[in-house]
Amino acid sequence: MKFKSMTLVFILTILTITLMACGNSEDKEGAASGKDNAELEGNVVIDGSGTVYPLMSKLAEEYMLTEQENVSVEVSRAGTSAGFEKFLVKENGTDFNDASRQIKDEEKKKAEKLGMDVKELKVALDGLTFVVHPDNDWANELTKEQIIDIFTADGDVEKWSDIDPKFPDEKIQTYGPNENHGTYEFFWEDILEEQDLVSSVNLQQDYSTLVNLVSKDKNGIAFFGFGYYVNNKDKLQAVQVDFGEGAVEPTLDTIAEDGDYAPFTRPVFTYLNVDQAKAKPEVLDFSIFALNNVNQFAGKTGFAPIPKKEIDENLTFLEKLKEK
Repeated sequence: MKFKSMTLVFILTILTITLMACGNSEDKEGAASGKDNAELEGNVVIDGSGTVYPLMSKLAEEYMLTEQENVSVEVSRAGTSAGFEKFLVKENGTDFNDASRQIKDEEKKKAEKLGMDVKELKVALDGLTFVVHPDNDWANELTKEQIIDIFTADGDVEKWSDIDPKFPDEKIQTYGPNENHGTYEFFWEDILEEQDLVSSVNLQQDYSTLVNLVSKDKNGIAFFGFGYYVNNKDKLQAVQVDFGEGAVEPTLDTIAEDGDYAPFTRPVFTYLNVDQAKAKPEVLDFSIFALNNVNQFAGKTGFAPIPKKEIDENLTFLEKLKEK
């Protein structure tokens, strides 16, 4: 009997040591990967910029596929300004608002009035791209000033021949995103310096509509983010822009912060409701995942990456929220 008891104790001891070893092995593996193995569930709601949409939807897809299959990340594209209206509300607002411009002073004041803590997260760089029909063989290169003249009411330009007598004597049709979009605001405020647009400009909510319109209009010219051009190269051609030192083609290299296309380059963002990140672990977890992976997917969706230092600064902020 005594022998059987000693044998049982020995077996239990061996099992305990084995289980502890397995546990330590898993802990070390988790620590080495830097991945939090906690399973989460719930939903993350994102709206805003149509320009940022391809990047954020790719990050959402990857997160749900590889990180947290029980978390639903919903990404919509109402436009930057329309998105802020859904984001800056007292109850049932979105968790993130993607933006192709920085938050405005009046939007900051609204957040303060609501007592909402908002964090700006820069995610990539985008180049404002001007596109024409593939058969347009005359406006492949334009100066910044010529583009401004084409799109402004005071530019005195109606036909291509008004830009250059060698160009066709055909009326120009201009296209672009409407006022809901940060891309429109960037173009109107920063490039056109708030001059009135030509009255005939055709402004649209949906970017795919713009692509279709200009792809069927030999005399059309449109503007939108670089990513929408990259994904439609078979239907469009990009205008090379001369900023004073020769024509520059928009590419991932030239739309970098110090690139030759810098005058038409802008940062794009997502804005986080910090209170939601504190209350919903899935929101904070997705925030950290997005920043850790954003440069990996930026180029694949038509954006230039941002410096790692800027990402690390925001990651430090987000990691500290875990402690609160």
